[in-house]
Amino acid sequence: QVQLVESGGGLVQAGGSLRLSCAASGSIPSINGMGWYRQAPGKQRELVARITIGGRSDYADSVKDRFTISRIQAKKTVSLQMNSLIPEDTAVYYCNLKTYGGADYWGQGTQVTVSS
Repeated sequence: QVQLVESGGGLVQAGGSLRLSCAASGSIPSINGMGWYRQAPGKQRELVARITIGGRSDYADSVKDRFTISRIQAKKTVSLQMNSLIPEDTAVYYCNLKTYGGADYWGQGTQVTVSS
């Protein structure tokens, strides 16, 4: 069973920074990549950033130049450094792990609230 445990959410003022971390454990098949998604109230879940096992990263346009994703492969950990936060970044952030077999695993989510 795969478990993803997130940490690092919280309340921050606009312009501030937060760092999210996610640690994967359990019997994990071949990992294709890990990433972060978010879901704001009344909106669909959307991709924030992802990184492949080869190190290639992708970002949503809304967070480019503000957020940075990184991964420690040996520790099966992915982090998201979020700078210059704005109220529109307020959402529940979910860690995601994708396998080469096409499986998706999700964390329980961590709340990020940015006050204006």
